[in-house]
Amino acid sequence: MAKQERAIRTRKACLVAAAEIFNEYGYEAATIAAIIERAKLTRGALYFHFTSKEELARGVLDEAVTTEGLVPQALKLQEWVDISLLLAHRLPREPLLSASIRLSVDSKARSLFGTRWPDWIVLGRELLNEARGRGELLPHVDPTDTARLFVGAWTGVQLVAEAVPHAPDLSTEISRLLELFLPNVAVPGVLARLDTSPFRAERLFEAGKATAVS
Repeated sequence: MAKQERAIRTRKACLVAAAEIFNEYGYEAATIAAIIERAKLTRGALYFHFTSKEELARGVLDEAVTTEGLVPQALKLQEWVDISLLLAHRLPREPLLSASIRLSVDSKARSLFGTRWPDWIVLGRELLNEARGRGELLPHVDPTDTARLFVGAWTGVQLVAEAVPHAPDLSTEISRLLELFLPNVAVPGVLARLDTSPFRAERLFEAGKATAVS
Protein backbone atom coordinates (compact mmCIF):
# COMPACT_ATOMS: atom_id res chain seq x y z
CA MET A 1 0.00 0.00 0.00
CA ALA A 2 2.82 2.42 0.90
CA LYS A 3 4.50 1.69 -2.43
CA GLN A 4 1.26 2.37 -4.29
CA GLU A 5 0.71 5.65 -2.44
CA ARG A 6 4.28 6.71 -3.24
CA ALA A 7 3.70 5.95 -6.93
CA ILE A 8 0.52 8.06 -6.90
CA ARG A 9 2.37 10.96 -5.27
CA THR A 10 5.24 10.68 -7.77
CA ARG A 11 2.84 10.66 -10.72
CA LYS A 12 1.04 13.73 -9.36
CA ALA A 13 4.38 15.50 -8.81
CA CYS A 14 5.28 14.85 -12.45
CA LEU A 15 1.97 16.28 -13.66
CA VAL A 16 2.13 19.37 -11.43
CA ALA A 17 5.70 20.09 -12.52
CA ALA A 18 4.75 19.66 -16.18
CA ALA A 19 1.74 21.93 -15.69
CA GLU A 20 3.91 24.65 -14.14
CA ILE A 21 6.40 24.46 -17.00
CA PHE A 22 3.65 24.48 -19.65
CA ASN A 23 2.13 27.53 -17.94
CA GLU A 24 5.43 29.39 -17.85
CA TYR A 25 6.92 28.50 -21.24
CA GLY A 26 4.15 27.05 -23.40
CA TYR A 27 4.04 23.55 -24.79
CA GLU A 28 6.69 23.81 -27.53
CA ALA A 29 9.32 25.50 -25.37
CA ALA A 30 8.78 23.14 -22.43
CA THR A 31 11.41 20.44 -22.03
CA ILE A 32 11.57 17.15 -20.16
CA ALA A 33 14.75 18.38 -18.46
CA ALA A 34 12.96 21.44 -17.08
CA ILE A 35 10.06 19.31 -15.87
CA ILE A 36 12.40 16.86 -14.12
CA GLU A 37 14.24 19.72 -12.43
CA ARG A 38 10.97 21.31 -11.29
CA ALA A 39 9.61 18.00 -9.98
CA LYS A 40 12.90 17.24 -8.18
CA LEU A 41 12.76 13.68 -9.46
CA THR A 42 15.13 11.44 -11.37
CA ARG A 43 14.66 10.90 -15.08
CA GLY A 44 13.90 7.26 -14.36
CA ALA A 45 11.14 8.17 -11.89
CA LEU A 46 9.46 10.42 -14.44
CA TYR A 47 9.81 7.93 -17.31
CA PHE A 48 8.28 5.21 -15.15
CA HIS A 49 5.00 7.15 -15.36
CA PHE A 50 5.35 9.20 -18.57
CA THR A 51 7.53 8.32 -21.53
CA SER A 52 7.36 11.69 -23.29
CA LYS A 53 6.32 15.33 -23.09
CA GLU A 54 3.28 14.38 -25.15
CA GLU A 55 2.15 11.88 -22.52
CA LEU A 56 2.61 14.51 -19.82
CA ALA A 57 0.45 16.96 -21.75
CA ARG A 58 -2.26 14.34 -22.18
CA GLY A 59 -2.04 13.60 -18.46
CA VAL A 60 -2.52 17.27 -17.63
CA LEU A 61 -5.55 17.49 -19.91
CA ASP A 62 -7.00 14.35 -18.33
CA GLU A 63 -7.15 16.27 -15.04
CA ALA A 64 -9.00 19.22 -16.56
CA VAL A 65 -12.65 18.27 -16.07
CA THR A 66 -13.35 18.16 -12.36
CA THR A 67 -16.28 18.68 -10.01
CA GLU A 68 -14.23 18.65 -6.81
CA GLY A 69 -15.99 20.69 -4.14
CA LEU A 70 -19.43 20.32 -5.72
CA VAL A 71 -22.21 19.57 -3.23
CA PRO A 72 -25.69 18.39 -4.28
CA GLN A 73 -28.19 21.25 -4.21
CA ALA A 74 -31.97 21.55 -4.23
CA LEU A 75 -31.68 23.39 -7.56
CA LYS A 76 -29.74 21.77 -10.41
CA LEU A 77 -29.12 25.24 -11.81
CA GLN A 78 -27.30 26.09 -8.57
CA GLU A 79 -25.02 23.10 -9.15
CA TRP A 80 -24.30 24.43 -12.66
CA VAL A 81 -23.47 27.81 -11.12
CA ASP A 82 -21.33 26.17 -8.45
CA ILE A 83 -19.19 24.27 -10.95
CA SER A 84 -18.41 27.57 -12.68
CA LEU A 85 -17.52 29.31 -9.42
CA LEU A 86 -15.51 26.38 -8.09
CA LEU A 87 -13.40 26.27 -11.23
CA ALA A 88 -12.82 30.03 -11.01
CA HIS A 89 -11.72 29.66 -7.40
CA ARG A 90 -9.44 26.69 -8.05
CA LEU A 91 -7.84 27.60 -11.36
CA PRO A 92 -5.46 30.33 -10.08
CA ARG A 93 -4.43 28.00 -7.26
CA GLU A 94 -3.99 24.74 -9.20
CA PRO A 95 -1.40 24.56 -12.00
CA LEU A 96 -3.03 21.48 -13.54
CA LEU A 97 -6.22 23.42 -14.26
CA SER A 98 -4.55 26.55 -15.58
CA ALA A 99 -2.21 24.46 -17.75
CA SER A 100 -5.16 22.63 -19.29
CA ILE A 101 -6.44 25.96 -20.58
CA ARG A 102 -2.95 27.02 -21.71
CA LEU A 103 -2.66 23.80 -23.70
CA SER A 104 -6.15 24.23 -25.14
CA VAL A 105 -5.44 27.70 -26.54
CA ASP A 106 -1.96 26.73 -27.79
CA SER A 107 -2.48 25.94 -31.47
CA LYS A 108 0.32 23.35 -31.59
CA ALA A 109 -0.87 21.50 -28.48
CA ARG A 110 -4.50 21.71 -29.59
CA SER A 111 -3.64 20.14 -32.94
CA LEU A 112 -1.93 17.26 -31.16
CA PHE A 113 -4.24 16.62 -28.22
CA GLY A 114 -7.48 18.47 -28.77
CA THR A 115 -9.12 20.12 -25.78
CA ARG A 116 -11.43 19.21 -22.90
CA TRP A 117 -13.95 21.89 -23.81
CA PRO A 118 -16.31 19.27 -25.31
CA ASP A 119 -16.26 17.44 -21.97
CA TRP A 120 -17.11 20.64 -20.08
CA ILE A 121 -19.96 21.23 -22.52
CA VAL A 122 -21.33 17.73 -21.91
CA LEU A 123 -21.11 18.21 -18.15
CA GLY A 124 -22.96 21.53 -18.36
CA ARG A 125 -25.54 20.15 -20.75
CA GLU A 126 -26.36 17.26 -18.44
CA LEU A 127 -26.95 19.58 -15.49
CA LEU A 128 -29.01 21.97 -17.60
CA ASN A 129 -31.11 19.08 -18.93
CA GLU A 130 -31.85 18.06 -15.35
CA ALA A 131 -32.67 21.67 -14.51
CA ARG A 132 -35.05 21.83 -17.47
CA GLY A 133 -36.76 18.64 -16.33
CA ARG A 134 -37.40 20.29 -12.97
CA GLY A 135 -38.85 23.42 -14.53
CA GLU A 136 -35.91 25.66 -13.61
CA LEU A 137 -35.18 26.95 -17.14
CA LEU A 138 -37.04 29.46 -19.28
CA PRO A 139 -38.96 27.76 -22.13
CA HIS A 140 -36.68 28.99 -24.92
CA VAL A 141 -33.43 27.75 -23.33
CA ASP A 142 -31.61 24.97 -25.20
CA PRO A 143 -29.26 23.13 -22.80
CA THR A 144 -26.71 22.20 -25.49
CA ASP A 145 -26.44 25.70 -26.93
CA THR A 146 -26.37 27.27 -23.48
CA ALA A 147 -23.65 24.93 -22.23
CA ARG A 148 -21.50 25.54 -25.31
CA LEU A 149 -21.88 29.32 -25.23
CA PHE A 150 -21.17 29.48 -21.52
CA VAL A 151 -17.99 27.42 -21.82
CA GLY A 152 -16.84 29.84 -24.51
CA ALA A 153 -17.77 32.87 -22.41
CA TRP A 154 -16.13 31.45 -19.26
CA THR A 155 -12.90 30.71 -21.12
CA GLY A 156 -12.87 34.15 -22.73
CA VAL A 157 -13.36 35.88 -19.39
CA GLN A 158 -10.50 33.86 -17.89
CA LEU A 159 -8.11 34.66 -20.73
CA VAL A 160 -8.90 38.37 -20.66
CA ALA A 161 -8.68 38.58 -16.87
CA GLU A 162 -5.25 36.96 -17.07
CA ALA A 163 -4.03 39.38 -19.72
CA VAL A 164 -5.31 42.83 -18.75
CA PRO A 165 -3.72 44.94 -16.00
CA HIS A 166 -5.55 45.36 -12.69
CA ALA A 167 -8.28 42.87 -13.58
CA PRO A 168 -10.51 41.68 -10.71
CA ASP A 169 -9.88 38.16 -9.52
CA LEU A 170 -11.38 35.38 -11.58
CA SER A 171 -14.07 34.48 -9.04
CA THR A 172 -15.40 38.05 -9.18
CA GLU A 173 -15.33 38.09 -12.96
CA ILE A 174 -17.19 34.77 -13.27
CA SER A 175 -19.71 35.92 -10.67
CA ARG A 176 -20.43 38.95 -12.86
CA LEU A 177 -20.67 36.77 -15.96
CA LEU A 178 -23.27 34.60 -14.22
CA GLU A 179 -25.27 37.66 -13.17
CA LEU A 180 -25.46 38.71 -16.83
CA PHE A 181 -26.15 35.20 -18.13
CA LEU A 182 -28.68 33.79 -15.68
CA PRO A 183 -31.63 36.17 -16.27
CA ASN A 184 -31.81 34.71 -19.78
CA VAL A 185 -31.70 31.13 -18.49
CA ALA A 186 -33.55 30.77 -15.18
CA VAL A 187 -37.24 31.21 -14.47
CA PRO A 188 -37.78 34.20 -12.13
CA GLY A 189 -38.60 32.13 -9.05
CA VAL A 190 -35.39 30.12 -9.44
CA LEU A 191 -33.27 33.13 -10.39
CA ALA A 192 -34.12 34.83 -7.09
CA ARG A 193 -32.83 31.79 -5.17
CA LEU A 194 -29.47 31.36 -6.94
CA ASP A 195 -26.29 32.30 -5.10
CA THR A 196 -23.68 33.68 -7.48
CA SER A 197 -21.43 35.25 -4.86
CA PRO A 198 -17.71 35.24 -5.75
CA PHE A 199 -17.11 33.87 -2.23
CA ARG A 200 -19.47 30.91 -2.59
CA ALA A 201 -16.83 28.47 -3.88
CA GLU A 202 -14.52 29.22 -0.97
CA ARG A 203 -17.38 28.57 1.45
CA LEU A 204 -18.17 25.25 -0.28
CA PHE A 205 -14.55 24.15 0.07
CA GLU A 206 -14.42 25.12 3.74
CA ALA A 207 -17.67 23.27 4.43
CA GLY A 208 -16.28 20.22 2.65
CA LYS A 209 -13.12 20.28 4.79
CA ALA A 210 -15.17 20.59 7.98
CA THR A 211 -17.31 17.63 6.95
CA ALA A 212 -14.22 15.55 6.18
CA VAL A 213 -12.69 16.33 9.60
CA SER A 214 -15.88 15.51 11.48
